[in-house]
Amino acid sequence: MASDLTVQSAFPNGPLHVAIIMDGNGRWAAARELPRAAGHRAGVRSVRRVVRAAPDLGVGTLTLYAFSSDNWQRPETEVRALFVLLRDYLISETAACVRHGIRVRVIGRRDRLPLTLRAAVEAAEAATAAGRRLELRIAVDYSARERLLAAARGAPAEDLGSFERFAARLARADHAGEPREVDLLIRAGGEQRLSDFLLWECAYAELWFTRTPWPEFGAAHLRAGLAAFRRRERRFGTVVEDAAPRSPAARTVR
Repeated sequence: MASDLTVQSAFPNGPLHVAIIMDGNGRWAAARELPRAAGHRAGVRSVRRVVRAAPDLGVGTLTLYAFSSDNWQRPETEVRALFVLLRDYLISETAACVRHGIRVRVIGRRDRLPLTLRAAVEAAEAATAAGRRLELRIAVDYSARERLLAAARGAPAEDLGSFERFAARLARADHAGEPREVDLLIRAGGEQRLSDFLLWECAYAELWFTRTPWPEFGAAHLRAGLAAFRRRERRFGTVVEDAAPRSPAARTVR
């Protein structure tokens, strides 16, 4: 099997791919003696703040972890409430996304989603398809390991023998458009794990964790995460002298 991997990352001063695990809604609500649904509603307001701020902070792709495949284990009432919130967000924000040049994509499984949510997903994706300022990817019913298995199942040998071809196959399986490596992964809420999120795309990602729960997360926190990212040296397996002047987008790792 070939072992070439073209690392498709951002140019030093170009748009970044930032992925965020939006954690802490339930704990935030519990600390205020509120129902968990109140935490999720507050979390939607944080999504609006971060999406509006992202393009001006140098983010070209923003992937948000909204509902993992493991989240089906939550109480049915909470799952239903989450899907209603997501549907309402897509419906209410589509016009604003069109105005601001934001393209919406939903990645993950769709076959288990309620029909009303699937209709909202398809409508938002169609209406915002021309957006070029920011690509907003929302991961719903998403499991990175499950998506890797799905992409590998029945793949021709040439796709399995090339990192680049397999990445393209995985992106197609996820409805994600072009494959894109994550530059910075942020997790709110104090936990420090990936939780089965974008495992392939995060192979070379910088990780930034904050104790701030997602309902309190805003533009200032995104700016702080990006500032920490830009202070780091991304070597991609080379030494510092070699890494600095070269674009990681053009580097092949063997």
